[in-house]
Amino acid sequence: MTQASLDDRMHALREQGIHSLMTTFTDLLGVPKGKLVPLEALPEVVATGAGFAGPSIWGTGLPRMGPRSEYFGRVLPESLRPLPWLPGVAHAVCDGFAGGQPLDTCSRQVLQRQLARLRERGWTLWVGIEPEFFLLRRDEQGCYRVADAEDRLDKPSYDLQAIVRNHSFLDDMRRHLTALGFDLQQTDHEDACGQYEINYRHDDALAAADRFQLFKLTAQAVAAQHGLVWSGMPKPLARAPGSGLHFHLSLTGADTQPLMANPTGVLGLSGVGHRFAAGLLHHADALAAVCAPTVNSYKRLSVSESASGTTWSPVWKAVGDNNRTCLLRAVAGRLEWRLPDPSCNIYLALAATLAAGLHGIDDPSVPEANVRDDDLYACHAQGGTLPPRLPRDLGAALDALAGDRPLVDALGQGVCAQFLALKRAEWALWHGHVSDWELQRYAAAG
Repeated sequence: MTQASLDDRMHALREQGIHSLMTTFTDLLGVPKGKLVPLEALPEVVATGAGFAGPSIWGTGLPRMGPRSEYFGRVLPESLRPLPWLPGVAHAVCDGFAGGQPLDTCSRQVLQRQLARLRERGWTLWVGIEPEFFLLRRDEQGCYRVADAEDRLDKPSYDLQAIVRNHSFLDDMRRHLTALGFDLQQTDHEDACGQYEINYRHDDALAAADRFQLFKLTAQAVAAQHGLVWSGMPKPLARAPGSGLHFHLSLTGADTQPLMANPTGVLGLSGVGHRFAAGLLHHADALAAVCAPTVNSYKRLSVSESASGTTWSPVWKAVGDNNRTCLLRAVAGRLEWRLPDPSCNIYLALAATLAAGLHGIDDPSVPEANVRDDDLYACHAQGGTLPPRLPRDLGAALDALAGDRPLVDALGQGVCAQFLALKRAEWALWHGHVSDWELQRYAAAG
């Protein structure tokens, strides 16, 4: 963008009452971070970037001294949007740089490297993201509870009374997301008490990732304004379904024609669609580390009973026609990847998903996807033969990622080393923690 164009953009923002920019990047744990800078600094933060101490950010791998100790978040001018929930401030998306070069541990840059592989083929990845979340409140003892005390139905899916009770929060979300350019599709109460889902239109992969991070920022801010906590924790309630972050994936070619769909093919998929699915299932154990990256994620990914009588936990590595008991659901000529949850780094999760799918397309040695047309939970209950299942805990998933050379090479050795170090430290902390459950069960045991 030219200086004249930047001047025009600054003038337009000033006319809208904007005085500051919220320059945001995403750390390797998936958390939006950044700082406020004056609007007048826009040319500088576009050309050089907003500066941050590199080692103060999770997962950069930058040293404490020298020219590469500074992390620079370069603002993308096209991303500038006034924040309706923070008057006078415009949101800005940043790419991570260090020493004047793209940072290989910046997850947004990792996703862009994978998308560059697609552009070489003339292909585009389209992604629809389905955010599920809980509305919580912190009580006087500091414990998190479902915010709506009246939300306690045994089977709460689509509960309209809860939507009415919480309409103030939901309507603020509608207003703010619409003002930010989201094309909203639906809002509903999900299958756990206190759980909701807001759906919006799909986009190309990078725009979809940026949009989800803006969704998360908005949801956290609006919840706080209502005295609530927006939670993307995968499984906050023990006997209820957890929150997923399903990816609806489709590919188009240079002529915008769909590449995954074939109305007369098995599951409605083309050969490309089947090979993409094969890549996802082949790398599913390693992908679990990136798409379900917390200790708590594996409490969602368990074969457990639910108070509502229904569970959607996608634990078996198979693909099925509109089959929500499989890890992959084929629907309307696209693939629904049901593994991710809201605790993931959206850029890294999408990059890994795309890398795995491309490996399935390019490498004929990747086994064909396991296709199932039965209810796998019913099969499990009856002792039938099941597909292989996902890792049962974060430690096993991290080991799978460390051992998956094609995926690590595609994402980059540097970013994977940083991610594995952070998550192995988290896994070790969990193992050193003594829970209330352990105290109640073992403290007075003979």
